[in-house]
Amino acid sequence: MQIIISNSSKEPIYEQIFKQIQTKIFSGELKEGTALPSIRQLAKDLRISVITTKRAYEELEKAGFIYLIAGKGSFVAEQNLDVIREKKLRVIEEQLTAVISNSKEIELSYEELQDLLKLLYEE
Repeated sequence: MQIIISNSSKEPIYEQIFKQIQTKIFSGELKEGTALPSIRQLAKDLRISVITTKRAYEELEKAGFIYLIAGKGSFVAEQNLDVIREKKLRVIEEQLTAVISNSKEIELSYEELQDLLKLLYEE
């Protein structure tokens, strides 16, 4: 499993790991029951702290993306397609809320925002 960490990102490393694993689960690259690297192995591979990797795995477990079997490791949890869609919609809503807020700050009209969205969507 390839994870790329950016030290120049403002996003904490554990969140970068979380989002990349989440994306791999959403895309189907990581399927239900797939074993993830151990916390220690992933930390070693990425040359980061075990604590950071542990935090990413804990967040993934809290969000229902993975589960832990003591002594065996972490595995990708079963994903309900409706739940995945709902989670993705929630992320889109949050991002669009930020876009709308920024648009209003620079007095971008609804029509201009709509045109921009249409242009970007069709690319």
